[in-house]
Amino acid sequence: MRAFEYASPSAKEEAVRLLSGMAGEAEVLAGGTDLLSLMKDDVLKPKRLVNIKAVGELAGIRFDAKGLRIGALTTLAELMSEARVEKEYPALVQACAGVRSPQIQAMGTVGGDLCQRPRCWYFRGGFGLLAVQSGKSMVVDGDNRYHAILGNEGPAYFVNPSSLAPPLIAFGATLRIFGPSGRREVALEKFYRTPKNESEKELALGPDEVVTDILVPPAAGRKNATYEVRQREALDWPFATASATLEMRGTNIMKARIVMGHVAPIPWVAVESQRLLEGKELTEELAAAAGDAAVQGARPLSRNGYKVQLARVAVKRAILRASGKEV
Repeated sequence: MRAFEYASPSAKEEAVRLLSGMAGEAEVLAGGTDLLSLMKDDVLKPKRLVNIKAVGELAGIRFDAKGLRIGALTTLAELMSEARVEKEYPALVQACAGVRSPQIQAMGTVGGDLCQRPRCWYFRGGFGLLAVQSGKSMVVDGDNRYHAILGNEGPAYFVNPSSLAPPLIAFGATLRIFGPSGRREVALEKFYRTPKNESEKELALGPDEVVTDILVPPAAGRKNATYEVRQREALDWPFATASATLEMRGTNIMKARIVMGHVAPIPWVAVESQRLLEGKELTEELAAAAGDAAVQGARPLSRNGYKVQLARVAVKRAILRASGKEV
């Protein structure tokens, strides 16, 4: 690992000041479970690390009339252990539980999970976010087993790695971000973007900005769940996930939000599935049809066609789990 400066501010204003003027040369350190790996692999080469763990206002979980506030420094273990979160937002707890390592649950933060970089082995191997060489994508003709099947018209083929983004987007969560101009808020769904060139990043976050809070609207009785399809129970990233929130009247679905993970460069909102579900009585057949609708536009690459079926199953199972009809 290369040498770097280390700073540990106690206020978010000081953290932003330490990041300012060092675009590409300074990184925010929280749990460090992703950042330190990138530094060890020489993918990121910061000259300064700004440790925000001493900024007390970025920690903690609070409920109020506006819903749930999660501090960016809240660990996955802390979120999982909050009884009211487990009761009202089980989709979040299920997503945290999908991170199979107790060590990462204890160290990894909610803000870090939302901001982690793609797990694409071309990116991690130092070939850039889009893995383009001589004007041609290395992914298309290479080993693309774990790459995108949706939103992959090019040139981005990596998948968004966040465990918590799909359920939080399904709840309509908002991010609070602090930077030189003060506080701003952005819908989490808009925080992720598909880069068109190597100069663009996949996160709508400035180099001198810090995520401070995640604001989640009240669950308000919405049934919700996350379902993931994985190869093994040991620590690894899943092949496909889906999170569902359902507003129901009896057995009828009045409103639905379905968001898939690990299938596209951004958390993928299954708009056609939502339309199909709304206003209908929930049955296993309807859930299966919603799974079919979710992958209608899939464009599998040469070696990842299997993910289409897995994504279809994840959507079906998330809907059934949310409604209590899981089989």
